[in-house]
Amino acid sequence: MRVKEVADLVGISVRTLHHYDEIGLLVPDEVTDSGYRIYSGRNLEMLQQILFFRELDFPLKKIKEVVQSPSFDRKEALELHGKLLLEKRSRLDKMIAVIEKTIRHEKGELEMTDKEKFEGFDFSHNPYEQEARERWGEKAVDESNAKLAQLSKKEQEELQNRINVIFAKLAALRHVSPESAEAQEAIGEWFEELNRKGSSYSLEVFKGLGQMYTDDVRFTKNIDKFGDGLALFMRDAMAAYADHNAKS
Repeated sequence: MRVKEVADLVGISVRTLHHYDEIGLLVPDEVTDSGYRIYSGRNLEMLQQILFFRELDFPLKKIKEVVQSPSFDRKEALELHGKLLLEKRSRLDKMIAVIEKTIRHEKGELEMTDKEKFEGFDFSHNPYEQEARERWGEKAVDESNAKLAQLSKKEQEELQNRINVIFAKLAALRHVSPESAEAQEAIGEWFEELNRKGSSYSLEVFKGLGQMYTDDVRFTKNIDKFGDGLALFMRDAMAAYADHNAKS
């Protein structure tokens, strides 16, 4: 199948398939003398795997590492996809039920306790934690978790408010150069916030964190809620901040 046929079959863009080819994630088994990409049945099976991983918010870099590993087993991967998607569906079903109940509560049809308003939310597991552990080590993550656990509910709310203010400020600046004075001042506030109360984010780690904002689609989605393109802007601003201050 040619690239346009695959795109129409799957429901993704031709540009996406070209990108997968360029980064070596899904290289077509054949390219004609005229330069047309030809996808085999094996290619389509791999594309299915890739899209399952994407549905679970895996970054492309991580997907490539997994599917190109000598130990990769398609059957095991499919079983894992099924298990994780069932867990995701269960979480979504709970969230939908809470939304429907909240709507009825707002209409005055029923009463909801404070506990019922937050059923379905589960922050006991941080989906980014394993990747953070792999990048920055067990000790750094454990120290960060311990410091967060020591915060009172009021302190946690104050922390979230400070983060929201910083991200809103950065979102308002995302159309200027990330190396501009105003952008660097704002991203400096984020660096200082990360290092509050004894936390220790080096400039190198700060720069690496910014890179993760675009490498990991889960980070990108959450950050871009403040404004489209914010994650990319923050990555570039954090890199410029780290490089400039490392020379100081």
